[in-house]
Parts: sequence; C-alpha cells; structure tokens
Amino acid sequence: MSDTATQPASNLSAQELQRLTNLRNIGIMAHIDAGKTTVTERILYITGRTHNIGEVHDGAATMDYMEDERNRGITITSAATQCEWNDVTINLIDTPGHVDFTVEVERSLRVLDGAVAVFDGVAGVEAQSETVWRQADRYGVPRICFINKLDRIGADFDRAFGTILTRLGANAVRMQLPMGIEKDFMGLVDLITMKAYKFTEGDGPGIEELPSIPDEYSELAEERRMEMIEKIVEIDDELVEKFLEGEDFTVEELKMATRKSAVSGHAVPVFCGSALHDKGVHPLLDAIVDYLPTPLDLGAIKGTDPKSDNAEVERPSDSDGPLAALAFKTISDPNGDLTFIRIYSGTINRGDAVYNPRTRKKERIGRLMFMHADKREAVDTVRAGNICAVVGLKDIITGDTICAQDAQVVLESMDFPEPVIAMAIEPKSTGDRDKLGDLLGKLSREDPSLRVFTDQETDETVIAGMGELHLEIVCTRINRDYKIPINVGEPRVAYRQTITRDVDIEGKQVKQSGGSGQFAIVNVKFAPEDELSDACIFEDTTKGGVVPLQYIPAVNKGINEAMRSGGRLGFAYVGIHANLHFGKSHDVDSSELAFNLAGQRAFREALDNNFTILEPVMKLTVQVPEENLGDVIGDLNTRRVAIEEMTMDGAIREVNGKVPIAEMFNYSSTLRGLTSGRGSFSMEPAGYEATPTYVQEKIVKDMTAGK
Repeated sequence: MSDTATQPASNLSAQELQRLTNLRNIGIMAHIDAGKTTVTERILYITGRTHNIGEVHDGAATMDYMEDERNRGITITSAATQCEWNDVTINLIDTPGHVDFTVEVERSLRVLDGAVAVFDGVAGVEAQSETVWRQADRYGVPRICFINKLDRIGADFDRAFGTILTRLGANAVRMQLPMGIEKDFMGLVDLITMKAYKFTEGDGPGIEELPSIPDEYSELAEERRMEMIEKIVEIDDELVEKFLEGEDFTVEELKMATRKSAVSGHAVPVFCGSALHDKGVHPLLDAIVDYLPTPLDLGAIKGTDPKSDNAEVERPSDSDGPLAALAFKTISDPNGDLTFIRIYSGTINRGDAVYNPRTRKKERIGRLMFMHADKREAVDTVRAGNICAVVGLKDIITGDTICAQDAQVVLESMDFPEPVIAMAIEPKSTGDRDKLGDLLGKLSREDPSLRVFTDQETDETVIAGMGELHLEIVCTRINRDYKIPINVGEPRVAYRQTITRDVDIEGKQVKQSGGSGQFAIVNVKFAPEDELSDACIFEDTTKGGVVPLQYIPAVNKGINEAMRSGGRLGFAYVGIHANLHFGKSHDVDSSELAFNLAGQRAFREALDNNFTILEPVMKLTVQVPEENLGDVIGDLNTRRVAIEEMTMDGAIREVNGKVPIAEMFNYSSTLRGLTSGRGSFSMEPAGYEATPTYVQEKIVKDMTAGK
C-alpha cells in the first residue's frame, strides 16, 4: 500500500472526484462482546439513519436482524448499511466477533477500504481480536481503534492501549486522553486540537467543549501529545525535521500526517469512549471521516485479464471506466437470491447484462438496492466505489468477479478456512430428503465455510463447519426457518492425515490377460511437506521418457484423488510431497487410466502404516474468578491443554494456552458449573498438530470399529 493516493484524480470530473472523496467503505470488527454492534447502533442513531437506538441486550439491535442473533445477543452474519456524516456517505458493515463466523469477517474485509477495531476497555486485546487483526493485515486494510466500555468497573485505557502494542504489535497512537475512568468517565482531551470535551446527555450532540483542559489533565495531555506527534510525523520527512527543531504544528498539519499514517498502515490512531452511553461516538465518527481512506486513497484495484494469459490489469475507481465488481456474499431469498457486491470500477444499471469470467456466462441485473440490515432501498444505478445488493444473478458464488465482456478482468478472490467440526444429518421423513439436499446446497452457497458431502462408507449426509455453534445454528435454521425436521449425529472432529517419513514406492497397474490391457509402473518418492496443503506438491524428475509426457498429469491426478479419499480412516491427507522419478510404460497397453491407478496404488502403499493423524488445535483464553482457578486448571489438564501464560486482572485470572478442539465439546456448560456462571472463554483456530500416540491409537481403533 502506498503512502498516498496512487490513483490519479486528473482523469475524473470534478463531480466524480467529489463523490469518491466523500465516500467511506468501512467495517466494525472485534472480539465477541467488545461492543461492535452497540458502536454501530450508536453511529446509525447519531447520523439519523435510525430514530431509535437498538440495544443488543434487549434483542432489538437493528444490525442483528436474524432471530438467532437477537435470541443469543451475538452477530452471526455481517450486515451492511449506509449513513451520512458531515456530507460523507459511509457504507458500514457490522461483522461477527465469534470465531465460528470468522468467514463473515474475511469476506467483508476483502471489499472494505478501512475498519474500526473495537476493544473492551477492561479486557483489551482478546483472542478473536488477534484473529480479525491478522485478517485485516492480510488484506492491507487501514484501521483506527476504539477502546470501548471505559465506564465499566475495571476499565483502564492505558492498559488496554498497551495490549494493542504488545499483543498485536501495532504502531498504535493515542489520539485522545480520557478524563476520568469507570463511573467517573466524564470526558476526553483531543490531543490534536488540545481541547477538552465533556460528555452530555439528552438529544444534543452528546459532547460539549470546555473552556480549557482541567488542571489535573493538562500536564499529562502535553506529554501524550508529544508522544502522538513523534509517531505520526515519521511519515513525512519535512514534518520530522520540523519536530526535531522543536517547531509547533498546525492542527491541519497534524490531521494530514495522521491521515497519511493511517491510510498507509504506518500507524493506527486510537480513540476511546463508551458506546452504550454515547460517550466518544461523535469524535469517532469525525475520525472515520478524517482518517480512514476513500476509494481513491487506495489506488486502482489490480486483477488479471483471462483473455491475455492472465496478464495484470488495473481498474481505477471511475464510474465511467469498464465494469469491475466483486461478489462477496450471497443470501438465499424466496424473491430472488441477493448477491452483495463491491463495485471498484464502472457503473451498474438495473437491467444491465454483466459477465462472469468464471462461468463464462452473461447474466442480467434484475434489481439493485442499498441495504440497511434486512431492509432494502431500491435504486436504478450504482457507481464505482459503492457496496450494494443485486437480485437476478443465478450462477454467482462468493469470490466471483462481475465485469464487462469486452473488458474482462478477474479480481483476487478469497481464501476460506477448512472446517474443524462435522456431523451427520438426515431428514426425519424420507420424503424431505430432496428438499434437504436442495436446502443444504443453498446454505453452503451462502456460507463458504459450511461444507456438505456424503460419507462414502455410510452414505450419510455430513455437514462440516467452524465450530459447534456454527453447526447448531445451521441445524436450527433448517428446523425452524425452513420447516424440515432433522436428526443430527454427534459432532466429530475434522481430522487430517499426513505421511510420517520419507518412502520410495513402486506403484503398478498391470493387467495383460484377456481384452484390452493396462500397463503402468511408477516409482514415486513420498515425503512430508511443511505446508499442510490438501493438494499434493508434485514433482516430475523422470528422464529419457520412461513415463511418456502425456501420462504424467494422470499420475499427479491419481495421487491427489487418493489423498482426498482419506484411505481407510476417511480423513483427507495433507502436506505431502511426491517426486515421480522413474517408471515404465507399454506401447499398446499404457493409458491415462492405467497411470492414474498406478499413482493411486503408490500413494496407498506409501501411507500404509506410515501416517500421522493431525487434529485441529485452538488458541484458548479462559477468564475465571481467583477462587475458581484451581478447579478450572484441574479440568483443563484433563483436556490436554498446553497452558502458556496466566495473568491476573483484579480478582479475575486469565489462562492462555492451546487445546485440541476434540477436548472442548460442551465446555461452556462445564465452565459455568465450575465458576457458578462467572467464567468465560474464547477460542480461535491455531492450525493442526500431530496427535499423541495414545490418542491416534484410540482414533484408529474407533474408526476401524465403525464408531
């Protein structure tokens, strides 16, 4: 990402330049219960988008419109809306905080220009905070931070700020100094303008300027301001020189430097408040406008041209340019499926024909609309830079590009994590089998982290997802919303397998008696690969044409088919390197099929008693009262938890470590029992690790016994 806008504005009309300059596409992201949705609700109320404040704890949040969201008080799907502040249009997406729905954050961040990271003023950076922060890093999304809930007991702005520095490694910059804390949190000092504000109640602006900074905060405010200036001027050599010479800065110079630092990712401005009581949300809105990027700031979107050997092409933000848009979400709807898209270039009109390079088909735009959670505002035209929903696209899936057929482009898609939990599912009535199959197809199209497949041995339909809650909500929707009664099996872990040691195998497919023959011999060296890819890392080092060139892809295909089959245990293989170094063929009896089967045989023989079972491991954070710590630690030790750190915050102990997800089924009820409901925990994926020998032996025994 560049330090400044990389897109030349000279080609744009004055009207188009003004429109794009006054546009922000942002997301609100955080750990569960940090207050994302409450921040969003306050923003909507303050900007006049809603006339009532929807409270999460009352089940009335505007953005949590699904029944499960309101019942549980959590965000499950990312919801989009649009509001206005100081003549700036803000497209805003409220994302989930629960790890089971991390795919919603992933696909939202892919199309956003900036984000507000919300942190709990008591807990600071939490497990899922780290996950969403890394997701934002991956997509290069500029951020500002909002430390929320500073009026709660135990809140500490500086401590929460410190966790952003230490746990996230961010170059965080305090832009405000809170005045008071906990129940005495009554205002803040703006370190750029050096003005103090107190919070007010009622229908007014919620904040009121004081004549001067109170004496007890003036010295600390000066100190914090110098720290802030030192960090934000680093982006500009002239400002650094001015700082070293001890000169003063104007407010505009500091705002410009802060914006430049934030947009470039050099620094992360940090703000504070309490959204529930409308403290600090007005300054946060100003910061969104002042410091988060416009579509122009991030420059032209890059893609590839499918008609020119995938040569790189650019599409600047310009409504008059060729169409380039990315589909980032689909929702099944009785009135026509909704597809959420971000338009990077060009204009879409109702009734337009658009092109999908993946399917190589044209489709027609039925209706266009701006979304406000589950409410829709129909429009006829949507221009570059905006996020909208489309009805009428039948074959679009998440990650597809929509473009003009005469100016084709494929934009970077999205990668989604592998499922870690699976369960069998069947309709209670055999008459509902086809309906259930169709519905699961729709649900998996909506949710790329939900996988549906048939167990080849038992012929059961299996759904796999990101956690117990994820699958529980899928099943609830099938039962309640779609009126298909179902039976579900026990959750089971999505194990993987890999090869234990290097081995050189000769695979044969020789059949030369009666009818057409088959002849293929391959010599393949198999070895573990550090990258746990579900596709084989295939290498051909044969010489002299011992395996004819046209048959080599068939060997690779056969090995990959055997990897996906999972062998006798049924767990897909990952992290395997295959080197085809020798082989034999027959002028008449060799074929692609023969070499495919020879590759499969070589793989199966290589992995026979030469495999390790890998299990998904989670990063675990448990917060418990001091008096319950011993019982909780004792229970965690029975769950194979590797405790890495224990910290103390008042009377609350925090335990951090790693745990196999197989050991965490129904843990929430256990923790409630051990702590009389006062304990809490969170998890985030931490990859796959080899199972201990005794665990692997038990898994193999259970699987071979048909359990």
